[in-house]
Amino acid sequence: MTLNAWPHWPRTLFARLALILFVGLALAQTLSVWLTMTERDQTMNNVMMGYIEREVTSSVALLDHLPPDERAEWLPRLARRTYRFILGPGVPGAAPDAALSARVAQSIADGIGKRYPLTVNAVPGQPERLQVHLRLSDGSPLTIDYQPMAGAPLSPWLAVVLVLQLIVLAACCWLAVRVATRPLSHLARAADTLGPDLKAERLPEDGPDEVARAARAFNAMHDRVKLYMTERLQILAAISHDLQTPITRMRLRVDVMDDDAQGAKLRQDLQEMETMVKEGVTYARTMHGATEVPIRIDPDALFDSLVCDYLDAGKDVSLHGQVATSLITRPQALRRIVGNLVDNALKFGGAAEIAVAAAQGGEVRISVLDRGPGIPAESLEAVFEPFVRLEGSRNRHTGGTGLGLAIARQLALAMDAALSLHNRPEGGLEARLVLKNAG
Repeated sequence: MTLNAWPHWPRTLFARLALILFVGLALAQTLSVWLTMTERDQTMNNVMMGYIEREVTSSVALLDHLPPDERAEWLPRLARRTYRFILGPGVPGAAPDAALSARVAQSIADGIGKRYPLTVNAVPGQPERLQVHLRLSDGSPLTIDYQPMAGAPLSPWLAVVLVLQLIVLAACCWLAVRVATRPLSHLARAADTLGPDLKAERLPEDGPDEVARAARAFNAMHDRVKLYMTERLQILAAISHDLQTPITRMRLRVDVMDDDAQGAKLRQDLQEMETMVKEGVTYARTMHGATEVPIRIDPDALFDSLVCDYLDAGKDVSLHGQVATSLITRPQALRRIVGNLVDNALKFGGAAEIAVAAAQGGEVRISVLDRGPGIPAESLEAVFEPFVRLEGSRNRHTGGTGLGLAIARQLALAMDAALSLHNRPEGGLEARLVLKNAG
């Protein structure tokens, strides 16, 4: 199972690195605190065992040398936080089973066991509490009642310090990961803005060696792509210019031909050649980037004017809905996109319907609907590729160079819009253009 399969695993590299570093440092800090506390307890126990051995030995020797009637007065003075002396047989019980109690009993036995034979037992119901029984030189019973502390007291500010350490660790992790991933964010943003216009922001070539090397590679790639696109546009423009002259000569020769039938066919071929050349140059220009500056327009007026032009030409085009607000966009590019979509609808459906509406989030949706044969689902994206023509719906008589939708898609990308095709349930095709209203 990979990390990406975890349901709560963060999606961003920043969050993943920050989480890994923070969890790792927090676990290391926790382990360090645990080891420190364990070592502290062991050290205190060792010190306490030596202390008990010396103090108990001295206290028992003192009580043994005191007259019996004075021993009771000294008991409070000889008592300590963890043990006290009782002039009596104490409480019987089983042998100590707790590790600390057994160690204490062994320390006491090492100190006084040789001179004063003793027995040790745990107090029933309290496994850590024990009693050591012995007899003084005059035969008087003496009991050492030991009850260990629950634990060494901790400083009240310890918890605050640990919390502050975690906060410092989290801040350092956030800062380190942010510094490490910021160049990646700049690189991703620059790659996203590298659209058809090739006007992406150049990355600063500074910082760590790896970051500077990646920035230089990206800037070099951007320059090469821009050079290639410029050369392609120049080549297509040159081809278009050079083809205009022979096409014009061929038209003049066709005009003086006596065979009208052959002349009409040649004129049609020449018209297709000229159209293909112009469409190819237009597509290259859209790939190179649109130079049109976005301005504020009335989209309803633009669509109404476009429909009126088609109606004047005798085409069956209708308009439904309205945006009812101004729009900041590239009007000539928008007109070209919608015009290409309407032309396709007229070719394959005989009629076109333009439906416009303002969507949520300030977006504007423009749909061009037709009643044509539609497009197979597996080809809805392929038709946006240049020179792609579906044999079932395109041929020489319907016209088309296979560049209309490709030009529309490139113009839409330059406008930061989305263009897609959808087959209608009732038959026909919907070309949907979604614009982001920057106003």
